[in-house]
Amino acid sequence: MNYAEFTERIRDAASFSDLFTVGYSLLGEPIYATHVGDYTGRQVIVQCAIHAREFVTALLGVDLARYASEVPFGGGAYFIFNTNPDGIRLVLEGNSFVGCAATKSFLIEANGSNDFALYKANANAVDLNTNFDADWGSGESNRRCPSAESFIGYYPMSERETKVLADFTRNIRPYATISYHTKGEVIYYGFPGQTENSLARDEAIAYRLSAVTGYTPILTRGSAGGYKDWCIRYFDIPSFTVEVGSPSAEHPLGEEYLTDIFEENKNVLTALLS
Repeated sequence: MNYAEFTERIRDAASFSDLFTVGYSLLGEPIYATHVGDYTGRQVIVQCAIHAREFVTALLGVDLARYASEVPFGGGAYFIFNTNPDGIRLVLEGNSFVGCAATKSFLIEANGSNDFALYKANANAVDLNTNFDADWGSGESNRRCPSAESFIGYYPMSERETKVLADFTRNIRPYATISYHTKGEVIYYGFPGQTENSLARDEAIAYRLSAVTGYTPILTRGSAGGYKDWCIRYFDIPSFTVEVGSPSAEHPLGEEYLTDIFEENKNVLTALLS
């Protein structure tokens, strides 16, 4: 699959719901989203593909949004499909599309190779899911230099894509969020600093999600700066990172996994809002 085919798959969402952009990436690529369900009642944000090599979650998002448009789930949901479009394009095409020679060289140096198949970051070599202002820079795996993964950026919320997602979330003020990643078949919940009642609420929901997916709930430890973490810290809402795909699968997960992970996750919205 090349990037043009990938974006066409996302545009398929226009066949069942209005497709819109929530903003643009550093290199000017649109970040696509749609809404399904009711605009009244509780709203959920489902965020996909913040890590470039995890682009299969964007395709999962399209399938889940299509399913949710046909099966009532008791609320409304905004799906953000390609949170990190520049990174996804690097994974699918390499850096040949980058117009600036200096940026091309920078990306190869940060990646350590001209093979971007396992790249997670954006075009600034920042791992977007470590760039949010929630105990920024305190994660066990954080890096301080540009890298294919885990570089936190030079300050919190430094990246255009991070700001797009944060601004959209502030505008929507969702009841809950789900972030899809690969891999492991686990559901991360909770963040340090939550009240006892808030954590108990999220734990109960995580176990409901576990019941419909078969994934293992895990309390977050040693991680910081993620979108989930920021949503919990600043809005005190239920927020979860769902890692799809067998732990034995190899990155990047391809479309051959899509049917299974869709079946495992198709009832997540119903469980979340029940």
